[in-house]
Amino acid sequence: MSRTERLKAIKEIIKNDKVSSQEELMEKLKKRGYLVTQSTISRDMNYLRVAKVRNYKQNEYYTVENKYSESAIFSMEKLKSKFKDCVVSIDRANNIIVIKTYPGEAQGVAALIDGMNFVEVLGTVAGDDTIISIMDNENNAKKIMNLIQNL
Repeated sequence: MSRTERLKAIKEIIKNDKVSSQEELMEKLKKRGYLVTQSTISRDMNYLRVAKVRNYKQNEYYTVENKYSESAIFSMEKLKSKFKDCVVSIDRANNIIVIKTYPGEAQGVAALIDGMNFVEVLGTVAGDDTIISIMDNENNAKKIMNLIQNL
């Protein structure tokens, strides 16, 4: 079976089941006819940008990062509430979004942004009242900016 088929199977398994270990993923792949080693699983997971996340009940499981993932650590409602309470302004320069907050609130807002697991976000840096969030490209910065503004 080809690598492409195996990667598709991994994404499908992770999307449909709450897989919490590489061993568990290997067993599920084995049931589908894919005999792979742990190192192969590790490389495939890295390629697919699989991340281990924790839900609100603190259960850990894998997720394949995607836009606006339902498996995000925090919900859009939580993000919306925090933005409403703490954010003063939002501006964009190319692939960078600058968010101004009330003093002392930037790190909390930045933690929520990071917790949303947006694949478009390469990194977020927060000071006392300013957040700089760097997107992977300008188009995705526009998308995230629109999403944030519509909160």
